[in-house]
Amino acid sequence: MRLSRRRLLQASGAVAATGLVPSRFAIGQSAKVRVGLLLPYSGTYAALGHNITDSMKLAFAAAGNKLGGREIELVQVDSEADPAKAPANTNKLIVGEKVDFITGPVHSGVAMAMVKIAREEGTIAIVSNAGANAVTREMCGPNVFRTSFSNWQVCQPMGAEMARRNLKRVVSVTWNYAAGKEMIGAFREGFEKAGGTVVKEILVPFPNVEFQANLTEVAALKPDAVYAFFAGAGAVKFVKDYADSGLKARIPLYGAGFLTDGTLRAQGAAAEGVLTTLHYADSLDTPQNRSFREAFKKATTRDADVYAVQGYDTAQLLIQAMDKVKGDTKAGKALIAAMEAVQFDSPRGRWTFSKSHNPVQDIYLREVRNGDNAVIGIAQKAVADPAKGCGIA
Repeated sequence: MRLSRRRLLQASGAVAATGLVPSRFAIGQSAKVRVGLLLPYSGTYAALGHNITDSMKLAFAAAGNKLGGREIELVQVDSEADPAKAPANTNKLIVGEKVDFITGPVHSGVAMAMVKIAREEGTIAIVSNAGANAVTREMCGPNVFRTSFSNWQVCQPMGAEMARRNLKRVVSVTWNYAAGKEMIGAFREGFEKAGGTVVKEILVPFPNVEFQANLTEVAALKPDAVYAFFAGAGAVKFVKDYADSGLKARIPLYGAGFLTDGTLRAQGAAAEGVLTTLHYADSLDTPQNRSFREAFKKATTRDADVYAVQGYDTAQLLIQAMDKVKGDTKAGKALIAAMEAVQFDSPRGRWTFSKSHNPVQDIYLREVRNGDNAVIGIAQKAVADPAKGCGIA
């Protein structure tokens, strides 16, 4: 017998009323939570991408590989640290793969593109490394979070620290690109506010690692100290060249933590005595850091670093917030509120989110001693990025 449309709708309503037809949420509960990872898995920054990914997997495994009772599916895309490919790669995850969350990049240019599209699509984005200030300033949004740092945040405290050490005239040096200029700019802000003078900012074409002419200029200027930001192979080369030039014996070297993070083995004796500021140090003597480093080493055979910590905390954010909303990825405001309320007992120390969704965290003063970034104090406690231009702050 053929049923009329009215009879069919009536019958469907009756079945739904008895609870035999699952609700939208019940159907969703049986689906996996899809987490998109836009990270470098090849090229210069591949090691960073793998450490972030592997630490997320470590945290998820400890939670039974579930978020709010739902199984997790990771969808990985190699960002290649290439801003030109970032829009297509982001759309592949958000539009093509329909991920529930997108996280990553290492490169700030990639992060800017990812966040722009995530804001337009309404997908929750979690920046697990890139420090571009704009992410939690002008580009901030209810669905945009960062579990790492802003470039301002990790460098500004060193300005006051160096002034406290009675250093009056300083030269800064970095690559001539956005992150470098933001970092030495933040240092200058803190140093000048404390009464110091930056006599010269030396900008090296990116990614040039031939520093001899720059070091000759530093020697001629005769500053009280040098403040530098380089990372990776560039940091290794700069620190070694600085020592080999004879400057290290006369002019102390300071910098952003990335100058000596993950680079000490290659830098060797040249790095001894260099002072840096960062939101983490391998040698932090806390139960959380010791257990994390042991677990990461066991799982990967590698030593954990700041990038691994940031990936671990990204996973913890998802675990805690999704438990709060019982796995409902469509919970909207309730899910965002749950994420905002997460408080982290992290390997880096306890931290929370600011109103602009950037970490409020201690910035440590570290000195290279016997091949280790030894914590010798806290440069500034509970540092919050000023979030200029953020409408939700």
